[in-house]
Amino acid sequence: MQPRALIVGVSGVIGAALAEKLNHDGWQVFGLSRGRTAVPEGCQALTADLTDAASVASALNEMKVDKVFFSAWARQENEKENIRVNGAMVRHVIDALGDGLKGGHVALVTGLKHYLGPFDAYGKGEVPLTPFREEQGRQPVDNFYYAQEDEVFAGAEKYGYSWSVHRPHTIIGFALGNAMNMGQTLAVYASLCKQTGQPFVFPGSKAQWEGVTDMTDARVLAQQLEWAATTPSAQNQDYNVVNGDVFRWKWMWGEIADYFGIEAAPFPDEVQSLEGRMDDASAQWQKIAQQFGLKESDISRLVSWWHTDADLGRPMEVFTDISKSRKAGFTGYQCTRDAFIDLFERLKAEKLIPA
Repeated sequence: MQPRALIVGVSGVIGAALAEKLNHDGWQVFGLSRGRTAVPEGCQALTADLTDAASVASALNEMKVDKVFFSAWARQENEKENIRVNGAMVRHVIDALGDGLKGGHVALVTGLKHYLGPFDAYGKGEVPLTPFREEQGRQPVDNFYYAQEDEVFAGAEKYGYSWSVHRPHTIIGFALGNAMNMGQTLAVYASLCKQTGQPFVFPGSKAQWEGVTDMTDARVLAQQLEWAATTPSAQNQDYNVVNGDVFRWKWMWGEIADYFGIEAAPFPDEVQSLEGRMDDASAQWQKIAQQFGLKESDISRLVSWWHTDADLGRPMEVFTDISKSRKAGFTGYQCTRDAFIDLFERLKAEKLIPA
């Protein structure tokens, strides 16, 4: 029988890549979202307010799926609210599907804040040694990732499904209107610098500039999600997931600059955050969009200055060990430089940045 998947957050960077992968592999895919952005081609769209149990129950009424993939969250004003809201979002979906999940699988995507702590306490506690490993466990701080995990675990006990937790590093992928999208943000930033003559300055910390790091292509994450959901020996486990290579930003910054035909500025004497420097970017982008006939003139639909600042501003080295999934049989790999270029080429083809 054709496998049936429900992707929660289908219009985001992760959900869109997963939908493309599952559609390609012959799945029937349902996508649950707030309905603000079109779902990927081949998906059946379902609309609900994930924070409202009744709305979710109505959208999923009599829904039968084999696998559920969570790749959605809603940013709140503090971590206490993040825990309350995002934990409830997971619970609402699981309870709406209920006994229909028996014998199925639920996958949850979180991230490296599992090891670093949440945004409002980012890296302020004792950070585990790099590379991060799954056995290092949870930090002794409030974290909505832990609340989401606990909802998945409780549901597994109640409804009898298997589970997996996936922890990517910063994701490279294509999506509009996404709150966390570094690759797309850097493409817009580089395009602004090229068209306006601004210097292409690295907006992060010296630790990130000089330290070893890694990233996660959304396509590799999609491969791992499908693998864990369909491989019984891989289930009921947590996994880091990154591309499989490492790099330093002091090298990658020049590679990105070369692609766009601009010069990488020298590393600055102090951090020059994007959010503080991009006050005029909205008006500038409207002019660029008009000049080049771009599809999206609203820069807020393309960039996430705050998230890119947070990732590149980390005061410590951050990279990940992926031995656990390798030993379990997952072999996905992607060169990170090529992942950036693939994204940039797609953004040009979609007429979202100048060619």
